[in-house]
Amino acid sequence: MTLSRLSTALTKDQTYALVDAVMEREDLAVTASAHEDETTGEWVFEATCDRAPDLDSFSELARQTLGGDVDFSVETIDPEVNWVARSLEGLAPVTAGGFYVYGSHETGRIPSGLTPIRIDAAQAFGTGHHETTTGCLEAIDRVLKGRRYRALLDVGTGTGILAIALAKRTRTPVIASDIDPVAVRTTIDNARNNGVGKLILAVQATGLDHRKIASGAPYDLIVANILAGPLSALAPAMGRMAERGGAIILSGILAHQAPRVIAAYARQSMVLRQKLDRNGWATLILEKR
Repeated sequence: MTLSRLSTALTKDQTYALVDAVMEREDLAVTASAHEDETTGEWVFEATCDRAPDLDSFSELARQTLGGDVDFSVETIDPEVNWVARSLEGLAPVTAGGFYVYGSHETGRIPSGLTPIRIDAAQAFGTGHHETTTGCLEAIDRVLKGRRYRALLDVGTGTGILAIALAKRTRTPVIASDIDPVAVRTTIDNARNNGVGKLILAVQATGLDHRKIASGAPYDLIVANILAGPLSALAPAMGRMAERGGAIILSGILAHQAPRVIAAYARQSMVLRQKLDRNGWATLILEKR
């Protein structure tokens, strides 16, 4: 497999805006990241592609996102290196919703009063650093303060971070699903490393199409951090799986996409209770009527 790295120097705000735009497009890159060059002080956008990058599509997306032309440089990189992990190495710990998310490289003490979650960079989405994940952790903290839940489902689990958060706080079994087999294996490993391996059942599934998910329904708490399009498409299935009075937490949604997702779930008798906004991303807390 040929791996390529596409990069360009931008302002900090432009870099993060372009990372968010690329993350919304599943067809462009395996991963996208932003970092400050220690030598020049410039902010650099980088995207890793598993084939020759589509420069026309990247350029058009940059024009739409940033309002001007961007010159990208492209280089072939060593396919033996896990560049998804490399791009995430050394990230600082994150605190959100009373959770403390950190990597094994972190040597400092875990702050008292927080629920620790150890997530190392891997070939799956979810280290706790993106606004969609921190928004979900905050939403989980809020709903768990209101009642106790007994049937929990994490759709599009990625690294398993949200399933682990649920299992640690509730000590209740969680079903975690993902379409990607790598994500399923990563979730199993992370659950074991966080001491909740026996509480999390990770399954490979397209959407909610799995016998284990069906047999566990109805769910009184569902979390899904995916993208606005797939979330909208899943609304009917979510409506069938959710228990009356249950909570549904959705993220991976750009702020301007939130009304469309809210409308899709309203048609399935799920109403908005809270909306958390973080740097242009929305996390929704809904309730099944």
